[in-house]
Amino acid sequence: MFKQSAQHVGTYYARTYPGSIPLRPIQTGGEEADVLIIGAGFSGLHTGLRLAEAGKRVILLEASRVAWAASGRNGGQALLGWSCDMPPLEKALGLERTRRLWDSMRWAADEMRELPGRHGFDVDYRVGSLWTAVMPRRVKLLEEAQHDAIHKWGYDRMRLIGREELPEWIDSPRYQAALYDPEAAHLNPLKLAQGLAAAIEARGGRLYEQSQVLEYRQTPSGFVARTARGEVRGQVLVLACNAYVDGLDRQLSSRLLPVGSYQVATAPLAPELARSLLPKNSCVIDNQFVPDYFRLTPDHRLLFGGGCTYLGGLPKDVPAATRPYLERVFPQLKGVEIEFGWGGHIDVSMKRTPDIGREGDRYWLQGFSGHGVLPTLAGARAVADAILGDSELLDLYQAIGNPRFPGGSLLAAPLEAAGKAYYRLRDVI
Repeated sequence: MFKQSAQHVGTYYARTYPGSIPLRPIQTGGEEADVLIIGAGFSGLHTGLRLAEAGKRVILLEASRVAWAASGRNGGQALLGWSCDMPPLEKALGLERTRRLWDSMRWAADEMRELPGRHGFDVDYRVGSLWTAVMPRRVKLLEEAQHDAIHKWGYDRMRLIGREELPEWIDSPRYQAALYDPEAAHLNPLKLAQGLAAAIEARGGRLYEQSQVLEYRQTPSGFVARTARGEVRGQVLVLACNAYVDGLDRQLSSRLLPVGSYQVATAPLAPELARSLLPKNSCVIDNQFVPDYFRLTPDHRLLFGGGCTYLGGLPKDVPAATRPYLERVFPQLKGVEIEFGWGGHIDVSMKRTPDIGREGDRYWLQGFSGHGVLPTLAGARAVADAILGDSELLDLYQAIGNPRFPGGSLLAAPLEAAGKAYYRLRDVI
């Protein structure tokens, strides 16, 4: 089990948050709810808000702080689709059912654009993403993705950008081509999470921080979750713990491998320099096996990430580990001051497919595999709808099927590390 804390780590998002990050109470005594949600990251928050808006009595229990883990530390790229891309979903579900999932992802993109304004908070929302190819032979992947989007998923808004036009989008010699998606976006994830939490509270929901669930049990009338100072009873249970589910639910944790991921933020750049790096202010992710991803912040910093570890730890010096990759993309930033470096753990499933489902009145959302800003919202809609009586979307997710890692995480981690090394080699030959 990973060590959790009452303090947010020193991310760019936490250190530059406007004012103090809200501190919510610790759960004590006995309480009851219609729906008990364990975990106050994106999965739990989106689910809780949809249910609170529907009139359900909702309680969220968070072991650390709201969005303390991956939700508050990520790259902030709201990209349509899932980490596994579309082929594994189509293989599991067939064309028509996969298209229904894709349509729900487009709904999530629209909802993400409108949700902050509807609830009165700001997330620094900026439109547009680029999916880039580093290697000439991988330009074909972009072309195939655009073709499938049009002919399979009914989505014709993406545009292929050739190498001659790329300098108008990215001032880097590294890329061969890019696929631009105008419905994707980038945003401040910690502001999003805190806005969702406040919206839940405004609708009568209760959130407790520093209230780790030590165990839960099922009773004839529902579920009971025990914390250090009390307990909460709920008719329905939603597990939204992701990489931190480990000791709480062995069945769910057997289908996850916690993978370390890290990124940096530069000191503020001269506005002219920042604009020259990404003239149209799109976020960027490449199609290497272990991708680089980056974007600009409103205060003209470059956020840059992509490193990952499979054996549990993180680099001792994240800026030093990341700098070579940043300068490989933008040689003009050689020696740039890096002001923040941080990391955390993401919840990787074996096939990189989302693991969302139910057993009776016990629901779960996990397996976002490093791609969670929009997928958590789409998954939360499926879970909330099912709790309210419509299981159509949840049935699709559950039909995907997510196997256990063979041998558990102790064996899976070195195997995944070896696989990563192999595919990193293929990225350069």
